[in-house]
Amino acid sequence: MSAVISSMAAIARPDARLLILGSMPGEKSLQQQQYYAHPRNAFWPLMASILGFAATLSYPERLQALLGQRVALWDVIGHCHRQGSLDSAISAEQPNDFTHFMRQHRQISAIAFNGGKAWQCFRRQVLAQQQLPDNLQLIQLPSTSPAHASLSFSEKLEKWQIIDALII
Repeated sequence: MSAVISSMAAIARPDARLLILGSMPGEKSLQQQQYYAHPRNAFWPLMASILGFAATLSYPERLQALLGQRVALWDVIGHCHRQGSLDSAISAEQPNDFTHFMRQHRQISAIAFNGGKAWQCFRRQVLAQQQLPDNLQLIQLPSTSPAHASLSFSEKLEKWQIIDALII
């Protein structure tokens, strides 16, 4: 039987320009209440490389580095059923309230999706049902999860480099 789990609060400044969305944090992230806490997840090394900070910074310092670049973090799914950490195990997902979030963060001009599940859920459950600005740029990126091993770190980095242009 799968457990009902809830995502974490959004990490965002009011003047954020880019929102990066995952699907739902994995078990380790939920236990530690830290986005992308799994040590093999490539998210923080990618962000460090793209935005120019040390991947070895503490979690609060890494968040400050993102916020300083006006990058926000959140998840598409607010609640779901899932056993384990795999996106493929997610069912009965309920999206977060993006209508409210976007009203509070009016400078966001782009949303980057960390993986196919985040993009799929957003497209199916948010775009069709919530009020969002018309001019949002939506970018699907490869998952940074260690479960998504079909791309090397350098291949993921090449694709993720697009966010550098989105925060200017």
